[in-house]
Amino acid sequence: MMTAPSRSVLGKPIEEWVSQYPLLEELMALRESAWFNPAVAPAQEALQDVGLGMADVEDASRRLQRFAPLLVRYFPELAKTGGIIESETVEASAFLDALGQRHGFTPSGRLLLKKDSHLPISGSIKARGGIYEVLKRAETLALAAGLISEKDDYGKLDSDAARAFFSNYSVMVGSTGNLGLSIGIISAKIGFKTTVHMSADARAWKKQKLRQHGVEVVEHTGDYSAAVAQGRKDAEADPNCHFVDDEHSKDLFLGYAVAALRLKPQLAARQAVVDEEHPLFVYLPCGVGGGPGGVAFGLKLVFGDHVHCIFVEPTQSPCMLLGVYTGKHDEVSVQDFGIPNRTIADGLAVGRASSFIGRAVQRLVDGYVTVSDEELLQLLALLKRSEGIELEPSAIAGARGVSHVVNNTQYLAGMRIDVGKLARATHLIWLTGGSMVPAEEMASYFKHAS
Repeated sequence: MMTAPSRSVLGKPIEEWVSQYPLLEELMALRESAWFNPAVAPAQEALQDVGLGMADVEDASRRLQRFAPLLVRYFPELAKTGGIIESETVEASAFLDALGQRHGFTPSGRLLLKKDSHLPISGSIKARGGIYEVLKRAETLALAAGLISEKDDYGKLDSDAARAFFSNYSVMVGSTGNLGLSIGIISAKIGFKTTVHMSADARAWKKQKLRQHGVEVVEHTGDYSAAVAQGRKDAEADPNCHFVDDEHSKDLFLGYAVAALRLKPQLAARQAVVDEEHPLFVYLPCGVGGGPGGVAFGLKLVFGDHVHCIFVEPTQSPCMLLGVYTGKHDEVSVQDFGIPNRTIADGLAVGRASSFIGRAVQRLVDGYVTVSDEELLQLLALLKRSEGIELEPSAIAGARGVSHVVNNTQYLAGMRIDVGKLARATHLIWLTGGSMVPAEEMASYFKHAS
């Protein structure tokens, strides 16, 4: 159901907005759209907008390595990776053929899937940034208190004394679901008092799982922005509370960026070359922007101009596209333009983009695509039939970007990618969540898909 747009936004009538930014007409009509950013810049130049660099990502990677012994003690399933939280990258030629048939393009190059949907601990990409930020907070406190030094085995923090120490501090976050799961599970394990503010669209099973881990869940009738705003306000009143701010956090961002360092050897192991003659296209579902923004930043650091990142959002919640396209970022929301922000892709149900991420990636991301709820369900079914992989709706969003890249000759020409390079390209769809969805809920996703 559509909601009426405001008569004016930032003091300007809606008609003027549409005249200046014609794509708004498609967005307001909830039609699937694609926009390739004319302001995208060479990697070396665009990366300057972020204010962070490779040294920051490598520092985050080392911190995760220091915590590996502790994570193995908390989560024995991590023993096989030595305490490193990582997902596999798999070939998906059958899915590429199926996408070609559905969206009307001739498959070219190869398709890989990055299965962050199956990351240990919380089963989503949020296990990267969310867990990293909580670990950094724990390290900062423990080092200051003399509980550890950086040369110690951090496994020693798995003790009653350490948990008693951490219980004097709290962690809080606002979430549509998956970030809350990651923050809640790891924070509770460490010993922090943990509160997760959940938006109205968060799934009941995610709330239940958090409560099972001893996390306080505060339910809101409003959307993601309302949950975050209340969480931030509550945290400010407690000097011992750390608020994980998905809209502004550089620690979250760096936790996601580490994924690029890990992806490079995975691609090499699959003989997936990335250079001028072998471009890499990466398709990332986007909500408030932290996860895809951090990954895209890391990828640009690692692969430079040879990687091309595409963000995909629901037609009901295209907040990042809206912000970057108009240049207004977090100054505008989808609701301002009558776009309802109600989608089956609960992890992407965000009406206002991150002010930090939007500005950081505004010259770094090649393009933005929107996908309808109906198409998300069809893509879920297509992936299950072709590859046997089951996901939650938000996690498959990236798949809608492939045809828009392959079929857009103007965009490809602008990137100097000819037919030969396209045939040698690697397309990588980042799958972002779903392995922990209860069987009954998972089955419901496929009831309406043909």
